[in-house]
Amino acid sequence: MYCTDLEETQWQVIRKILNVQERKRKYDLREIWNAIFYLVKTGCQWRMLPWHFAPWEPVYDYDRKWCSWGEFDLLLSRLRE
Repeated sequence: MYCTDLEETQWQVIRKILNVQERKRKYDLREIWNAIFYLVKTGCQWRMLPWHFAPWEPVYDYDRKWCSWGEFDLLLSRLRE
């Protein structure tokens, strides 16, 4: 667990905004977000993401998708409230 990992209340905000459905996924979306926040905070390179996160490729893909939709900025502003 890292200091960048989401708290339960933060995860609930993200789930609500993204309308996350409880379905089986290859990678847990909460862990994807934890990886993104780790990358943002540490400045780590994508390919240097620690092994216990999802592989860098799906983390990168989700990050690009959410950024292109404007979701990342919206979520950050909501988490700051």
